[in-house]
Amino acid sequence: MPDRNEMDTGRGTEMTDGRTAPARSGTSNRGFASMDRSRQREIASKGGRAAHQKGTAHEWTADEARVAGRKGGETVSRDREHMAAIGREGGGARSASARRRAMSQRNESVVEDRSRIARATRGDEAERDEMSG
Repeated sequence: MPDRNEMDTGRGTEMTDGRTAPARSGTSNRGFASMDRSRQREIASKGGRAAHQKGTAHEWTADEARVAGRKGGETVSRDREHMAAIGREGGGARSASARRRAMSQRNESVVEDRSRIARATRGDEAERDEMSG
């Protein structure tokens, strides 16, 4: 977005004082925002470590964290559509979990039935062996 002292003329940015800055083609490859995410994280991490070593890093008290969390929760909960979407997702996750549990229990009972059948079959074979032998 042009500065309030700039006007876009299409061939560059004309400053209100008559000077013209060169036109930009696409995005700049200078600055923090133009870096890839991993490089940004690396630099931010170094800054955080340096602040902690220096003793100027902000550390949250339990009360500060509680107040900040409450504030964030109030802000998010004002968006009714967002809260409804969260509720629908939660309900879906809950019913999916219940379905998985039911399937697991059914699978366990099938395995138990197969084991019982296998034991019975082996028992029949053992009886046959005793009778023939």
